Amino acid sequence: MYEAVHAHPDGETTVARFAHTAAEYGYDGIVVRNHGDARADYDAERIAEAYDIDVVPGLEIRADDQNQASGYIGNYRRQYTLLLMHGGSKPLNRFAVEQDRIDVLCHPMRDRGDFNHVLAKAAAENGVRIEFNLRDVLRKTGGQRVQSFQSLRKLRELVEKYDAPYVVSGDPRSHLELRASRELVALGEAIGFDREQVADGLREWGRLATRNRERESDAFIEPGVRRGRYEETD
Repeated sequence: MYEAVHAHPDGETTVARFAHTAAEYGYDGIVVRNHGDARADYDAERIAEAYDIDVVPGLEIRADDQNQASGYIGNYRRQYTLLLMHGGSKPLNRFAVEQDRIDVLCHPMRDRGDFNHVLAKAAAENGVRIEFNLRDVLRKTGGQRVQSFQSLRKLRELVEKYDAPYVVSGDPRSHLELRASRELVALGEAIGFDREQVADGLREWGRLATRNRERESDAFIEPGVRRGRYEETD
């Protein structure tokens, strides 16, 4: 299972410290999801080797409008294993799910963001993962926490109905906010998921990383087609 984190300077903890704590909690990997204006400086391979955990370079695009977002995709798609879109506004939510170059639409319901059946269908068609972001449920209290639960339940119903792909994250900004996967699974059950559905959402980060790394390799041409050496036959 994987967790997606905001590391320093986007968060309070270095990538190395996140990796160390995540390994202790039994995670297989972490995705570094810093925003484009607060990118982390780290050596993913060195950290992965030091803590025996996969470190996936990612970037969460935060844009003011669709034109700016499109430019960021062109600039960063080849630089990062995973490319995420900072969601919440209806126009950017829709833009993200219509882009097969975007891997994950992050927290689409944040700040009263809108997500409906049209967007769920588009996400399913384009393979854009919808994030169930548990940060507000973990960190907020009172009415804000209740509202977060309601939003996530609505999102779950749409994702299930239209079979849209998804990921799950606690979205920590510090290693002290990192939660073991069993805690996130328990929280997901309160939203209406069963245990395996939440676990599958945590695993999906790793599957996405594996797929994209394969596509980045020189041997990849298109899904199902790879370069290789073939024997000639008469």
